[in-house]
Amino acid sequence: MAQKLPWRLLLILWVTAALLSCIGLGDLPLRDFDEATVARVALEFHQGRGEAFLLPTLWDEPYLNKAPGLHLIIATLIGLTSQQALPSEWTIRIAPALLSSLIVPLGGLLQWQLRPGDRDSCLATSAILLTLLPIARHGRLAMLDGTQLTVMAVLWIGLLRLHRARHPAGIGLMTGLAASGMLLLKAPLLIPTAAAGLAAIALGREWRHWRWISAAPTLLIGILPGIAWHLWHGWQRGTSALWLWGGDGAGRVLLDAGEGSDLGWRVPLIELLEGGWPWLLLFPIALFGAWRIRQSRWGYWSLGTMAVLAAAILPLRTQLPWYSHPLWLPFALLCAPLLAWVVNRMPWPSGTVPMRRILALIPALWAGLGGLLLIAGMVSLTPAADALSDYRSPALTLGAGWCIGGILLMHDTQNRRRVGALCLVIGNVAALALVFHSPLWLWELNESWPVRPVAEITASADGSPIRLKGFNERPSLNWYAEQRIRREQSDNGKALRLSDQPQPDCQLLAETGDWTLSDCDKMTKKGE
Repeated sequence: MAQKLPWRLLLILWVTAALLSCIGLGDLPLRDFDEATVARVALEFHQGRGEAFLLPTLWDEPYLNKAPGLHLIIATLIGLTSQQALPSEWTIRIAPALLSSLIVPLGGLLQWQLRPGDRDSCLATSAILLTLLPIARHGRLAMLDGTQLTVMAVLWIGLLRLHRARHPAGIGLMTGLAASGMLLLKAPLLIPTAAAGLAAIALGREWRHWRWISAAPTLLIGILPGIAWHLWHGWQRGTSALWLWGGDGAGRVLLDAGEGSDLGWRVPLIELLEGGWPWLLLFPIALFGAWRIRQSRWGYWSLGTMAVLAAAILPLRTQLPWYSHPLWLPFALLCAPLLAWVVNRMPWPSGTVPMRRILALIPALWAGLGGLLLIAGMVSLTPAADALSDYRSPALTLGAGWCIGGILLMHDTQNRRRVGALCLVIGNVAALALVFHSPLWLWELNESWPVRPVAEITASADGSPIRLKGFNERPSLNWYAEQRIRREQSDNGKALRLSDQPQPDCQLLAETGDWTLSDCDKMTKKGE
């Protein structure tokens, strides 16, 4: 008897993801890349500063970096919730956080299309996406990466369901709208995303079963909003609109090795090795298992999408940690069936479970790693390891979940193994909740000086232009100061100076800690 879609459990997993995404969401300031920029563009949308309808600006200049899909949603929330000049961090982050959390149930639905009736693999996919640190953390940020992953999942579900679709017109419309969504987020990413899905379709020759006559018109209707915005953008801004696609889109990341890209193609691999726990142990076996049954829909879809996305991401000259974010969806699709087998020990489609002996040892490895985390948490209680005290609670929680879950997953009884998988997931979710309730989750803030106190002293400028001495321009400082503060150059002209070094020949206007705001045009000594 075929199993039904476990939609109630998927709903529970999504509610868990949504609640997790809200913990401590407004406790930390916006970071430079790209939260403060997204926030400012959204605020200017709210204030109606664009030179034409639906065209984004940044500090009253045309914003040509990204399409405004998420910025418009945030701007709407600013209008509904903000009663102050500068919206709160919670207001800026809540929309991307909730939209990103939808990847949890959508990932399960995607797996259900690949493995119809496989309830455990469906739930395992959602559980993996719920517990991955990069998925949970990037989704909380006021950035486009989490939301684009959600839309990417909808696009792939649509492409999958076009195969022998009962309602091709509706599926075509959904697929087209998903494509529009990608065009209104990171538009160039639609190309590798669609290519990954179409490559899988070509491998399985699924296009032969599409009902083109019914699906094509609604698909075109669905993609029309995205295309229309880009045409409108080009009509209003001319050739400069191409910068979104070439100069600051695909062209920059393909040809320019930006800051932080020294490791090149190794950056996505490092992200995978750092962020894939505890499911990373399943990944090599999953690749082998999918290759063995590559003729199956799950095999060619999971391998095809992973291969095409990896081929699009690894060669990029600019490599930032969040550029590898799209890889986590095929990662979860690959690993989930093996996690399901560890729990239910059901027959594998090809008849032989891939690397069965090694796979059977993985729960013991999880238990061992959990034990090491428990030991590390206990060691942090000693005065000599006081520097690790901030990591104590997450380590103990994660260690307990992995250790107990791993032990129970080695049991002969399926019910015990199900409890073990639940312990593993709960341990991860609880540890994430503790991390998100602390400053640990936004570690990039520690990479440079805090901007909030510095922004406060800029209020003494009384509208005069300010230049930042000794540092590059910081979008987060601009956001909190509510004005653009560029790096000081020799040709900046008359402007106040913001510096963390003494300015003995300037008139002091305000200070906080080592930072001073000074008027150096008057050439008066401090204290005169």
